[in-house]
This record gives sequence, C-alpha cells and structure tokens, in this order.
Amino acid sequence: MDKKRLQMLVSAVNKKALDLPGIMNIESDAIIVDQLIGDAGKEFESEPSDQEEIIKGNTIRILRRCEKGVGLSRNTGLFNAESEIIQFADDDIIYDDGYSQRILEEFDAHPEADILLFNVKAQAGRETYWNKDYARISWMNYGRYPAYAICARRDKLIQAGIKYSLLFGGGAPYMNGEDSLFLHDCLKAGLSIYRTTAVLGHEQQNESTWFKGYTEKFFFDRGVLYHFLYGKMAFVWGFRFLLKNRAEMCSEYGLFKSYRILLSGVRHGRTIKTQ
Repeated sequence: MDKKRLQMLVSAVNKKALDLPGIMNIESDAIIVDQLIGDAGKEFESEPSDQEEIIKGNTIRILRRCEKGVGLSRNTGLFNAESEIIQFADDDIIYDDGYSQRILEEFDAHPEADILLFNVKAQAGRETYWNKDYARISWMNYGRYPAYAICARRDKLIQAGIKYSLLFGGGAPYMNGEDSLFLHDCLKAGLSIYRTTAVLGHEQQNESTWFKGYTEKFFFDRGVLYHFLYGKMAFVWGFRFLLKNRAEMCSEYGLFKSYRILLSGVRHGRTIKTQ
C-alpha cells in the first residue's frame, strides 16, 4: 500500500520538531507546524523558517511560525498539504505501528466517506468518544470528536472551502470548540462523515493548555461557540448542556447563574464576524 497517499498534519508549540517523528512514531509523510511563542521565536523573528528532511523514508516538512492559535496552525498544515489523504494530529499523540495502513485501508473500503473519524485513546478524564461501530455522523453527534480523530480526503476539503476557525481553541480569543465547528462546517458543506472502530494510537499524559476550571470565561466562551454551532437554538442547547453536566460544572456558580453567563456569550457571539 502506497503510504505516500497519506500526509500527517501536526500542530505543535515550542517543540524540537525534528524529534517528533520518532516520539510520535510517525510512519507517513508529514507537515509539522511548530508555532514558536515567546523566547522560542526570537531567532526566527525576521522571517519563517521552513525545513525538509527524509526520516525513515518519509518526507517531513517543518514549518516554523512566530504566531499562535491552533486554528491557524491547522490551516497552515492543510493549505500546504499535497497528499490524497490528510490526517490531523497533535504533538502529544503516540501512534501505533501500522496506523497509516489502517487509515488507507479504511478509506479504500469506504469510498462513500469524505471524512473518517478514528479511535485515539485519550488520557483518563479527557475521554469524549469511543467508536464502537461504523456509522454515519449526523447533526446529532458530530460535536464530541477532537482533531486528532479526523482524517479526510484533502481535495474534498479544498473544493468545499473548509478551514479551521481562528476564533476558537488554544491561542485564540475563545477557548475550545474549534474541532466541533470544523465538523459543523463540513456537514453544512454536504461532506459525508463516518466514524470507524479502527484505533490509531493514544494521547500522552499532560495538562490541558486551555482548561482552567469552570470559570466565568468557560461559560462565556461556551456561549459564543454555541451561537456559531446552533444559531437561534443556542439558548436551548446551552441550557441542555449545563443541565446535563450541572453536578460537575455548576457547583460554584449554580445552574442559573452559569446559564446567564453562557447567554451573555451567545449574545456576544452574534456581534462577531466569522474568521
């Protein structure tokens, strides 16, 4: 099977990028977008620095950028990709031997799928999904998947004009939700998304770069996100979300204060232009 059909797009921050192919067990071509923030970016202030290396027969392109924002990082990878199948990745995922072949086999077996969502084992306490069957993703269940679950036919994304929002995620104005919004936009564009039981790897133990507890910013940012995901129904889905998770999330502010903060985020979201 031709592994050159697959290209991994890694979003990294302040990493020794040349070490990542070995650490992550990358076994396909890859683009590593390494965002250099703070002191790490000083030597590259004048212009971006790009590098290409052949590691274990794979072409590894490193794009160093003095900028921040996970959406910007993923778009940089996507717009520089060339292969038939692209795989979004984070720098804290360790991939199993043979994962690249499993990806290509799944796409070959399912020509109806523009996008496939694979299993990657999250660290304890951060699990949001685990696929137990092959099935189509709909408006009812797209919101639980992280970027590192997503593989896609590159030309389908390009033809549909799909890209990541610059508003949400690490380094962006508002917390998380960029992956849900990406899949939302894919569905809106008519792309077919399926989940599959194939397992690719696991997440390393580390601290979240964005979650600092159930603060006012958490609820406000969730409201902004829900405006973009649900429009006029944001207030309904927002209340449902808080009601379902009230024991964990609303212990400090209470359900109704948390909801009022979320609603202020929804109203603020209406004033923001999509980026």
